[in-house]
Amino acid sequence: MLDVVLHFAVILIAFLALPLIVGQTEHKVMAHMQSRLGPMYAGGFHGWAQLIADGVKFMQKEDVVPAAADRRVFMIAPGVALVPYLLVLIAIPFDDGFVGVDLDLGLFFVLAVMGVGVLGAIMAGWASANKYSVLGGMRAAAQLVAYELPLVLAASSVAMAAGTLSLPGIVEAWQWWWLPWQAVGGVVFFLAGLAELRRPPFDMPIAESEIIMGPMTEYTGMRFALFMLAEYAGIVVLSFLTAVLFLGGWHGPLLPGWAWTLVKMFLLAFVVIWLRVTFPRLREDQLQKLAWAVLVPLALLQLALTGVVKVLI
Repeated sequence: MLDVVLHFAVILIAFLALPLIVGQTEHKVMAHMQSRLGPMYAGGFHGWAQLIADGVKFMQKEDVVPAAADRRVFMIAPGVALVPYLLVLIAIPFDDGFVGVDLDLGLFFVLAVMGVGVLGAIMAGWASANKYSVLGGMRAAAQLVAYELPLVLAASSVAMAAGTLSLPGIVEAWQWWWLPWQAVGGVVFFLAGLAELRRPPFDMPIAESEIIMGPMTEYTGMRFALFMLAEYAGIVVLSFLTAVLFLGGWHGPLLPGWAWTLVKMFLLAFVVIWLRVTFPRLREDQLQKLAWAVLVPLALLQLALTGVVKVLI
């Protein structure tokens, strides 16, 4: 019982701390890459207090609910967007033998629960009584439909290679030569995950220059902050899953297993930030074409390659 409590305590601390660290890192990386001076001043040295300043700002803002909104759905939407990522972390292995719950169908569980998180944006868009919010929610739904298929197909490839749907089982079966073997699936999985998180360049549901903030347009204060926290929690979960499925999880020389898992997660989170700074937003037609004409065929090709290799060996 004590061991179970310890595992869940570590997972809860990681859930609360890692998204904030990724958020602070994004402020600093974007400040350097785009010569932004604002995030480098708060608190003095290197703007160390920027995240604290953002938190105080959100707490001071008034919590407003539009008069015409569906109040119940409007109020629970941020929680629906955030809580699924905590459930996903419970099934992700940090080290050999260190996982909250080792599920036989762990991969199926995490992919299903990650899809629930997108429903928070759809609920927020519908409940806000705002045409921009509804449009953003519809775009979020369209992205979920388009990118869930390549995400699942790419994950199925590595599950087929390992012969199990258990996440610790997949990491235990991983070999170094899986890096080139499953490389295409890893790229497809990562890009499809970014699209489901609505991160740039896949941020058409947000699109500040067109529809203000999409589903979050009418949100203020801590409810808006919860949506932001959900976004960074999603980055953490996607990076962990990509590391576990395609980069060997805790496998690595010299360092402890949990350290390798964290190193790989932070490197992938840096790539997420790098992509945001580098690429412009895709148009809706480009976004759909990338999913159906590029990622789905590549995921099917990876699945076929995995089947051929499994038969030969």
